[in-house]
Amino acid sequence: MTDPLLRVEEVVKTFPVHSSSLFARERVVVHAVDGVSLEVMPGETVGLVGETGCGKSTLARCVARLYPLTSGKVWFDGRDISTLSRKDLRPIRRDIQVIFQDPYGSLNPRRRVGSIIGDPFTIHGIGSRAEIKRKVQDLMERVGLNPEHYNRFPAEFSGGQRQRIGVARALALQPKLVICDEPVSALDVSIQAQIINLLIDLQDDFGLTYLFISHDLSVVRHVSDRIAVMYLGKIDEVAPAEDLFETTRHPYTKALLSALPVPDPDVADSRQRIVLVGDLPSPTSPPSGCRFHTRCPKAQRDCVVTDPVLQPVLGDPATHLTACLHPLEVGEDLALARPHIDDSEIAGDGATHAGGATTERS
Repeated sequence: MTDPLLRVEEVVKTFPVHSSSLFARERVVVHAVDGVSLEVMPGETVGLVGETGCGKSTLARCVARLYPLTSGKVWFDGRDISTLSRKDLRPIRRDIQVIFQDPYGSLNPRRRVGSIIGDPFTIHGIGSRAEIKRKVQDLMERVGLNPEHYNRFPAEFSGGQRQRIGVARALALQPKLVICDEPVSALDVSIQAQIINLLIDLQDDFGLTYLFISHDLSVVRHVSDRIAVMYLGKIDEVAPAEDLFETTRHPYTKALLSALPVPDPDVADSRQRIVLVGDLPSPTSPPSGCRFHTRCPKAQRDCVVTDPVLQPVLGDPATHLTACLHPLEVGEDLALARPHIDDSEIAGDGATHAGGATTERS
């Protein structure tokens, strides 16, 4: 059996909240990532989805060791990189690269594109100046840019072209793992398709492994072998892409899928969208037990006190894991479910509303 290229074990990342009050005694922290475990196999694409603020990008930065871990371990290519120093991390960084969300904000506007893409070679002392220029121009051509634009500045390129520059920079050292942190969310739909197809082609050509982060489930379904769903710092469900869509177990995943647009107007008119009631709880004071119980249409009293384990449920294979005490049966209509807890039972755990859902026509 092939060993995973990336293994994340119970990773926790918190951020302190600095209070301006002179009388504040308690140390308040944001629980951005709380006990996440995940494996990524060589050559695989794992999609990571969830609402804004659920901890997707924070987890990615922990994996790339751009953030120090509060606790837990990150294993890469059989080596524990959780506590490596900056010096010891340098050779590891050749194999872990990031494509950032903002194609302009991640590029220095005062530097020419050739220098930006060539930075990885310069930092790691690979090649002479002439060799670096040749490699950079080869990379530019590979990602669909004109090599003659080597001396242009980022402002002279379109949004899609800037993201191609970011892709070229990430691929410069032929990494083993590429973390795509919402690489197409800031682009037009037509440009999104071009970048997605480019990433797929590059994966086939170079044998890349992707951790693909997005809030767009349709994009993630198109590119991913497996999908992990995050909610408030935890993974609620992880499964092969088609299995997740066809055999959804977690109520939160079901609600996300119901929001996907359907191209067939007849199907769209007949479909009910599940609208969750209540706001996302505060990550500084997450709910007890299952973190989704404050908004879950199927919430029961045991959900308030018991934190569910990520494991196979209802006879699912070992590749389909769900963290839910009352998972969905195949064909079960979540729109008909009603929670069996009230506001008094969830008071004081950072929530403002009891769980539940309403439905509306798409």
